[in-house]
Amino acid sequence: MQHSLLIGSTCLLALLSTTGASLAYPLLPPLFTGGAVNGLNGFLELPPTLLFGIAVMVNPLGLLLGSAVLGPISDSLGRRRMLLLTAIGAALGHLLTAYSLLIESYPLLVGARFVTGLLEGNGAILRAVLAERLDGALRKHALSWVNGAFNLGWLIGPLLAALSARHSLALPFYIAAGGLLLGTMLAVPALARESGRAQTHHWWTLATRHHVFTLLRHDALRTLFAIHFFYACGVAVFYEYFPLWLVEVGKRDAAGIALVNMGMCLLMTCAALFAGRASPRDARHRASIQAGAAALAILSPGLGNLWIGVAAIIVFGLPHAYYNATLQGWAAEQFAGHGHGAVMGLLSTTFCLANIVMALVGALLALVDLRLVFLVGAALAACAALAMRRWSRMAMVVGRELDCPGAVNRS
Repeated sequence: MQHSLLIGSTCLLALLSTTGASLAYPLLPPLFTGGAVNGLNGFLELPPTLLFGIAVMVNPLGLLLGSAVLGPISDSLGRRRMLLLTAIGAALGHLLTAYSLLIESYPLLVGARFVTGLLEGNGAILRAVLAERLDGALRKHALSWVNGAFNLGWLIGPLLAALSARHSLALPFYIAAGGLLLGTMLAVPALARESGRAQTHHWWTLATRHHVFTLLRHDALRTLFAIHFFYACGVAVFYEYFPLWLVEVGKRDAAGIALVNMGMCLLMTCAALFAGRASPRDARHRASIQAGAAALAILSPGLGNLWIGVAAIIVFGLPHAYYNATLQGWAAEQFAGHGHGAVMGLLSTTFCLANIVMALVGALLALVDLRLVFLVGAALAACAALAMRRWSRMAMVVGRELDCPGAVNRS
């Protein structure tokens, strides 16, 4: 019963987190384009497109920083404390966002979106809670389920915004704030029995000296980071540019793009329900196969055929869900000695960093030919698949992992 409450609470918070993060994407564009000058699109008389770009960018930037520091901080200050503080803080961030829209304050909007993103970087803490308090097959299933909850939030958020914004632009953010506060209250009983941690450092010291990138001093984690970064770059450029491909090749409008995205998110969420099943085969070997399948899906839009591309975009959710579940479950077992918060934070931060890098790289490639975006993305994911397969073979030959304190050998 306690485990069910814990899993349900973390999945609910994950769902609410990404629901709140995705609310702004359909709401902000109309405020900065094609309308009368207001306090948002007329701030300092800067170009509205520049103002819009900054407003959209600050949330994932905050998410990147939060993913890098919140997990390691929770290793020292405690999961329960950090999870409750960040969830309540993110709810307050949504309220500030709503207020900034009502008074048309651009600086407050940017600040609120940044702080909300920073605190919504607590996904590493949610995964660390499950990795720390569960084990075996249940841990792998739970990590997969929380991934499904994160994915589902990206579907629910835009739908919530579309349904509620017709009454008021602030209403979606009020709903998101209320949902997070309610979810936090429901999570308290599940987290109440967590054993306390001794606070040996100030939080600022922990954030600046014990962030996730300190893990890269270890050879095995450096290898994990490099391989996962290549895969995440392929996935990021796919996510960011398949809507543009649907417009250019398929002449799809916003509704058409949303429909394809809905199919991908639904398949990814459903796949996550089953992706955590145990297997006797080495996890890196399985991850290499899953990354290879994802690479084929990423490649397909680059071939030019509309219906093959649309089908590949939707089907992509299947191998990607399995890859995430496989890698996270293996990393939680293999690198437990480094702290679950730090390890889960490293995986989350890697993906955030890849999104920022590939937004720029993809823009440059798209200037030449949009198909290049998908060809390069597929090549990066395929390189990750090959590198993961090679790592698996090397581990089988050596028979043990190096530089992994607290590791459990699964090779």
